[in-house]
Amino acid sequence: MIDTVSPAVVRPFPRLPDGLPQPGRCLVMGILNVTPDSFSDGGLYSDPGDAVRHGLRMAADGADIVDVGGESTRPGAEPVGVTQQLARVVPVLRELAGAGVPVSVDTMHAEVAHAAVEAGACLANDVSGGLADSEMAATVAAAGVPYVVTHWRAPSRGMERHAIYGDVVGEVTAELLDRVEVLTAAGIDSSRLLLDPGLGFAKHAHHDWQLLARLPTVRSTGFPVLVGASRKRFIGAALSGWSDSPPAPGGRDAATAAVSALAAAAGAVCVRVHDVRSSLHAVCMAAAWGGAGLVLPSSAEAADALAR
Repeated sequence: MIDTVSPAVVRPFPRLPDGLPQPGRCLVMGILNVTPDSFSDGGLYSDPGDAVRHGLRMAADGADIVDVGGESTRPGAEPVGVTQQLARVVPVLRELAGAGVPVSVDTMHAEVAHAAVEAGACLANDVSGGLADSEMAATVAAAGVPYVVTHWRAPSRGMERHAIYGDVVGEVTAELLDRVEVLTAAGIDSSRLLLDPGLGFAKHAHHDWQLLARLPTVRSTGFPVLVGASRKRFIGAALSGWSDSPPAPGGRDAATAAVSALAAAAGAVCVRVHDVRSSLHAVCMAAAWGGAGLVLPSSAEAADALAR
């Protein structure tokens, strides 16, 4: 007879901050880049009409949230001014929100975040964790929306010089908690915060994999964790070790879905992805896995239950 994990180790999915969908499983956030220079799909959706149609497609594919961004944050990317970002994202956000699609804004600028919330955004996703704009914390606090705090050390064009760690998991977790302290002191309700370990931001591939493998350590902070791994270089690097022709970013969706499943099974509350359908299926499998009383060995409690 095969032993199963005791139901005692299976916990209900945590409640997400108010204002976000509550599907009872890991959320799937669809990436909508309205920029000409994204590393993965730059230029495909720079026309507002094309962007809205793609956002609606992602919603039809099951996206819980569509995340609209007007500035590429790929390594080496040049910054985009507030005026240009506003022109890119606000019309798209307004159209999608008006169609009933839950939308968020991907920006490091307080003025853009404010305008996005006015246009219907339910969440602000800031890859700088509030470091790029000193007004962001007050803006988000006043708006009362959930806020994604990403681990960040420097702007895109120079961030790779800062990818130096002794213990990447410990340092990233500590630096995220430092940001939490600053942000809550500025008035953001701690119940509205989500943490993102910032895969690829001032990190090399082995750093990203360590963070994913030890995601429960980031979760131990008590804050919900979002994972943004979609099509990133560390996935391509892993595939290159097993293939003579590793895929370009657009060919990494199956591998991204595998990471989505593993992240969800390890307790991530949201994955941010380009291809919604494959990662939605993946997180549903993770939810079924957990619902059956099966958990990944990264949980010490589950491993102990299996040993009994």
